[in-house]
Amino acid sequence: MSDSTQQTQTEIKHQLKPDVLAFFDSDTNTLSYVVKDPQSQQCAIIDPVLNFDYASGSVSYAGADAIIDHIQKHQLQVSWLIETHVHADHLSSAPYIQEKLGGTLAIGEHIRTVQDTFGKVFNAGTDFERDGSQFDHLFKHNETYHIGQLECHAIHTPGHTPACMAHIIGDAIFVGDTLFMPDAGTARADFPGGDAATLYNSVQRLMDYPNHYRMYMCHDYCPDGRELEYQTTVGEQRRNNIHIGEGKSKSAFVAMREERDSTLDMPRLILPSLQVNMRAGQFPAAEDNDQIYLKVPINAF
Repeated sequence: MSDSTQQTQTEIKHQLKPDVLAFFDSDTNTLSYVVKDPQSQQCAIIDPVLNFDYASGSVSYAGADAIIDHIQKHQLQVSWLIETHVHADHLSSAPYIQEKLGGTLAIGEHIRTVQDTFGKVFNAGTDFERDGSQFDHLFKHNETYHIGQLECHAIHTPGHTPACMAHIIGDAIFVGDTLFMPDAGTARADFPGGDAATLYNSVQRLMDYPNHYRMYMCHDYCPDGRELEYQTTVGEQRRNNIHIGEGKSKSAFVAMREERDSTLDMPRLILPSLQVNMRAGQFPAAEDNDQIYLKVPINAF
């Protein structure tokens, strides 16, 4: 293969626009995505949600089943199941989907830091490995991977959590919790291992991409009662994001973020979410009565 042919193929991979379908979980205001290579049946699933009723401790799979039904109906093949970070507001359904459809379950390599922190918080014991081995693959910063012909890049975007990663898939950026829609700003940075200055740097890393690149949010809380929105562009974020738009300085951002975070309540599902998601979506092992339990540590946050 000639150098010119290789260059042309590389350019095509970068220019491909993935087909993106969003699934919204209204209980947790979370967006999950099926991202398809337009030239094949290969796809990835990003941040799938497990339905969890805290009051009864019961789980169901309506959200995951909707994703599965779509993939089976369109005869897609799952290459990747991607978690952008260890979510603190919903439980992952990735293992349930993987059991039915396959795919490589992956997260950023700094999951080890999160596991070490919350393994101690929940006194998870020596049976809980803190090496990320619950996942099939741990992305490194700037790692390249593929969904069919789509060239993808994993970008470390810490600040909200140490393990946050954004995924650049063709011309689409899946930002995790680093950013929200322009009228909602940015994610909080006060969880253990979070840092507002680090979050600012991560946002700027994403702002370096071309203005036309599409950005897909992990959450939308519909501020001021507006309709659900989950897709914007790098250019729109640069101009209009209420927290970082129009060239806001790092010092101003940090002051704003720290003041705002001090007023926020903990997410409703933070305790079950962290215990499950740090285990790649698996619940802790059943105890000697064959019952699974989740812990409620007192004054842990």
